[in-house]
Amino acid sequence: MTEGPVIPGLTGNLPLSHDMADYPEGIVLAVDKPYRWTSADVIRKLKYAAIKHFAKKNLKVGHAGTLDPLATGVLLVCIGPACKRAQELQDHDKEYIARIRFGATTPSYDLEKEVDRTFPYEHITEEAVRAALPAFLGEQEQVAPLFSAKSVDGVRAYELARKLYRSGRIAELDAAALDTLQRNKINISELELLEFVPERSGTESPRTLSASPSSRIHVAETAGMGLPEAVIRIACSKGTYIRAFARDLGEALGSGAHLGGLIRSRSGDYRIEDALSMEDALALFKGII
Repeated sequence: MTEGPVIPGLTGNLPLSHDMADYPEGIVLAVDKPYRWTSADVIRKLKYAAIKHFAKKNLKVGHAGTLDPLATGVLLVCIGPACKRAQELQDHDKEYIARIRFGATTPSYDLEKEVDRTFPYEHITEEAVRAALPAFLGEQEQVAPLFSAKSVDGVRAYELARKLYRSGRIAELDAAALDTLQRNKINISELELLEFVPERSGTESPRTLSASPSSRIHVAETAGMGLPEAVIRIACSKGTYIRAFARDLGEALGSGAHLGGLIRSRSGDYRIEDALSMEDALALFKGII
C-alpha cells in the first residue's frame, strides 16, 4: 500500500484499498458531524461512498452513539466488521463542550423548538455558575428529555413529546418525562467553566452556520435575546444527556436554561482534533487523500 497520512481507525496508510478483506477488523472513522445533519444523514452519505469504493453491496455501515442534529463533533462511523464493536465503542466515556443559555427554556432543551418560558436571569453570574457546578460531579440520576429516543413500552419518547407539543400541551412535557422515563444513573467526572458571557452580541460562529442537507431541522433564534451564557467542558459517562444537564443547571440557579450549541470533543480515545470533516471522509473513498 502506498505511503501516506495515517487516519485514526484505519489499519495502514493511504490510499485506501478497494478490497475490504484488507481490513479484517473493519474500519472506524471519527467524523466531525456537521451542524443540522442527523447521524443518519452522515451514515447514508458514507455508506453510499463505501459501497461504491469497495464494490460490496451488502457492506454494513453504522455509528457508535448518535449525536443530535444541532450538535457537532465526534461521530464514530463503523464500517464492515467494525460494526460488531459499535456497542463497545458507544460504552466509552465522552467529552462535550456545551454552550448553555440562561433565562429561557425550550421544550427540547435546545434550539430545535422555540422558547416556551422565560425566567429572571439578572442574578446569574460567573461566580454563581462556578459555585453550582460541583454539585453535578460524580454518580447521579438523570431524567432524559422527553424529546429523546428513549423507549417507553416500545414507543420512542419523542412520539409522546410530539403529540403533547402539537396539541399545545407544552407545559406538560416535563411532568410527562418524570412520569414516563426512568431515571438513569450517569457519572460526570469533570466540569470546567471555559467562558461566561453576561450578554451575547447576537452573532453566531461560522462553525454553527454550517450547511444542512435537510431543511426539516428547525433552529430557534435565541442568540439575540441578550441572555447570559456559559461555555462548559463536560466529561461524562455514556447515556448522559447534555440537554438535560442544561435544564438541571438552570433550575439549580433558580432560572431556566437551554443549549445554544454543543460539540462532542471526545468519544473514548477519539478526539475532535483527529476527526475527519465530511468532505475529507468522502474524499477518502474517492482516493483523493
